Amino acid sequence: MHTLTNNKKLNIKASGIITIAVMVSRVLGLIREVLFNALFGTSSMGIFLIAFRAPNLLRDLFAEGALSISFITIFSKKLETEGEDSTWALASKMMTLICCLMSIISILGIVYAKHIIAILAPGFTPEDSHTVILLTQIMYPFILLVSLAALAMGILNSKNVFGIPALASSFFNIGSIIGGALCGWLIDPTFGRKALIGLAAGTLIGGILQLIVQTPSLRRSGFHFRFNFRWNDPDVRNILLLTLPAVIAASALQVNILINSSFASYMGNEAVTWLNSAFRLMQFPIGVFGVAIATITLPVISRIAATKNQSEFGPTLGYALRLAVFLTMPAAVGLWFFAEPIIKVIYEHGKFNTHDSMQTALALKFYALGLMGYACIKVIAPSFYAMNRKWTPMFVSFFTIGINIILNCFFIFKLKMGHGGLALSTTLAATLNFLTLYFLMGRLHNLHTRAFLDNLLKGIKTWIAPILPRHKIPAF
Repeated sequence: MHTLTNNKKLNIKASGIITIAVMVSRVLGLIREVLFNALFGTSSMGIFLIAFRAPNLLRDLFAEGALSISFITIFSKKLETEGEDSTWALASKMMTLICCLMSIISILGIVYAKHIIAILAPGFTPEDSHTVILLTQIMYPFILLVSLAALAMGILNSKNVFGIPALASSFFNIGSIIGGALCGWLIDPTFGRKALIGLAAGTLIGGILQLIVQTPSLRRSGFHFRFNFRWNDPDVRNILLLTLPAVIAASALQVNILINSSFASYMGNEAVTWLNSAFRLMQFPIGVFGVAIATITLPVISRIAATKNQSEFGPTLGYALRLAVFLTMPAAVGLWFFAEPIIKVIYEHGKFNTHDSMQTALALKFYALGLMGYACIKVIAPSFYAMNRKWTPMFVSFFTIGINIILNCFFIFKLKMGHGGLALSTTLAATLNFLTLYFLMGRLHNLHTRAFLDNLLKGIKTWIAPILPRHKIPAF
């Protein structure tokens, strides 16, 4: 078992590896966003984004969210206590189960796409809805591909292999960029609405690449997949039992974004694109810092939780949270004060005009206020599953999702804040989510709250105080 000091060194070193890999992925994702916005414009991209929202939400709920967290938690404990042979058998059982389950979900998504879109985009016109339904049906098998890729990532992370799994999403972006642009051009060289079918095909190509690229590393780690239908296994049941509450708890942010998309559909296709483009920039620091730190921390605290001596659990988690705040605060300050020039430089090309830049910058400012909360949720929520307190994050998420809906109605219908109000409500809900989880975890383990607050105050004095007098708070 590592000491706390060794755990910290492991966190910093491995986080550096993941940070580089995630940065590459986020850059490619941003390139994809900028390219497609320039080629198609905000209206057409709003249609595509709504179509992608359903399979992408399932990815966050099952694949890269709940399923990944629950699998790593059980797999790491089993690896710590029983060795490799039994863990490889568990991995094969889960791979087989996911193949069957996600295939069924994909078929259901294709068959009931019309009803799904009626919920996601109630404000769209019949013509727009028809296009969205077609694109959704094409992209639904993406959930199968990305779920298998997430399990592969969980296996490799538990074996302390972090670089290749973190880079896998880069191959998704490469496949979706090249495949989407090429297929779209072949369908319609002017990149009209018909060319959106090419983007949907590119999404599937990217999902295939994200899975395939991890296969060599799996083999080198000792895993060789064999179909195993023996699902009547306590560990399989434990993973599924953890997954159910984690579906809601780990993805409260994505659920809130989904709710916001539904509200935004009443404001026009452009509002969906403005919100998505703004949050794309948020994914840089969340992924580079929050996800990287969480990826390293979860296997470590899961192993600590599997032992009788859990004295290192709180200090290890507290250190990870302080590190997340220290790294994300300057990013939050930069995104708030320099939102407009950042958006103009990155996005304002082709059919993405000055008005689009101003509206996207407004959403980015409000999203940036919650950046530290977003990142810290990524770190603290999985720790409850390591402690087998799987229901706590779920109930907290239920509460914050309800708060988000109430705030949406207040900001949109009472204060008339438009899409900026949707971004602000997401930020407030995420911040409340983190603070509630921190309070509950602090009652169980010593998170060194004084050190956390000192770190927060130092960050405010260093990054915010010198800039604030020179900038006015913008009106909305």
